[in-house]
Amino acid sequence: MENRKPAHPDALPFCVDLDGTLIRTDLTFESLLSVLKRAPWTLFLLPLWLLRGKSHLKHQLATRAHLDTTVLPYNPAVVELTRAARAAGRTTVLVTGSHEQLAQRIAEDLSLFDQVLATQAGTNLIGSNKARRLDEVFGQGNYEYVANAHVDLAVWRSAAAAVTVNAPRRVVRQVVAMGKPHKDLPASGNPLRVWLRAIRIQQWVKNSLLFIPILTAHEVLNLEAVVDGLIAFVCFGVCASATYIVNDLLDLDADRHHHKKKNRPFAAGTLSVQWGIASVVGLMLTSLLLALALPLGFQLSLLGYLVTTLLYSLWLKRVASLDVLVLAGLYTLRIIAGGFATGIALSFWLLAFSMFIFLSLALVKRVAELVEVRKRETVAKATLGKLRGREYDTEDIPVLQSLGTSSGYLAVLVLALYIHSTEVFELYRRPEILWFIAPLLLLWVTRLWVVTARGYMDEDPIFYAVKDPETWATAMAVVLIMLAATFWPL
Repeated sequence: MENRKPAHPDALPFCVDLDGTLIRTDLTFESLLSVLKRAPWTLFLLPLWLLRGKSHLKHQLATRAHLDTTVLPYNPAVVELTRAARAAGRTTVLVTGSHEQLAQRIAEDLSLFDQVLATQAGTNLIGSNKARRLDEVFGQGNYEYVANAHVDLAVWRSAAAAVTVNAPRRVVRQVVAMGKPHKDLPASGNPLRVWLRAIRIQQWVKNSLLFIPILTAHEVLNLEAVVDGLIAFVCFGVCASATYIVNDLLDLDADRHHHKKKNRPFAAGTLSVQWGIASVVGLMLTSLLLALALPLGFQLSLLGYLVTTLLYSLWLKRVASLDVLVLAGLYTLRIIAGGFATGIALSFWLLAFSMFIFLSLALVKRVAELVEVRKRETVAKATLGKLRGREYDTEDIPVLQSLGTSSGYLAVLVLALYIHSTEVFELYRRPEILWFIAPLLLLWVTRLWVVTARGYMDEDPIFYAVKDPETWATAMAVVLIMLAATFWPL
């Protein structure tokens, strides 16, 4: 190793780490997710690749992954520092443990680096390996190093100056103790708020469908059923959060091309892929353990929900028509699970109504996405093609609208038939009063589809309905009608 005379601090080569520093993610894990999404069976090859060394594993993943490096979550502060260093005439170097194939692509995309040092066959360029390589190229103590992790301490010890980016406090303290020129770029934002966004806590409202059997069977005063319903609610919430994270991890590329979804925590890099994978395991185990307190039927329903949502994330959502049927089925499955959890038998009418109304809502979701694509086509005066990650085109909007409105109206027809069934007389003293619900639901379904056609619909109709005052007014009117039908004197 050659010891060279240190250059002036403002003239030192500016060496920038990639994973977690220049980009708010880790390319090895992103490559892994990309490969598993396209070929899940490669999971069984990972141990064999790893036995030949981490550099070989990274090579295999890099050559198989399909990553769009232009939309990676770059850290603007680090990009600006690098740009300023290059403008000052300093040598800028991208030095990373990621595979050289990916590192070269990023360097070409940014046009900010004079040199790229990355993992190659037989050399995993992290920690002490990276320090030795930089010492060989520039001389010990003759470069500035920008990075973020504990493994980078070995490099900072050999560097003349340090920049820490989103680094843990203990790492920053160790770098400060080295007594070298140091600049810190701390992480911003509230971690709790970021995690609540990642698990989509607001989406737990969908799990209130688990209480539908209690309400329709008039068992709201049954304390045991209500407690079991609450446990089931938490089980489904935790499990659903795990599947949302799985979906986000598998949809990183598609989300980063989306005008809204690009701000999701994993797509934006505010949460790491590693933490996402760990949280999925923890949430799923928590959900399954809680489910042991409930009947076997509920446990099987939860397992069916988990398997179906994972298949949906991996494959089913890209199959046109089947995807909306699966979404409608997952909504209905919550009601079925609620029946198993509380021990309340479900009627044919409830299940038929649920399937049709939720199919309508699933189609609303797809049409809303396509309407947004069509609006952006109009603004850009260009054809954007299919909905990214889905097998739909804007030309499909009319037929999907027809199917969706028909399904919504069929749900109202099922309700009308239910009012004349024998089962209704066991629950209501004046079932004819229930007829007032039919026009209310017809009005609500019609308005929902008009709002969607005009482009005002959020992409999740359930979440839109929760925020919509007219939906709340309709729901309150329905409850009052049901109470009147139950207690009105004969």
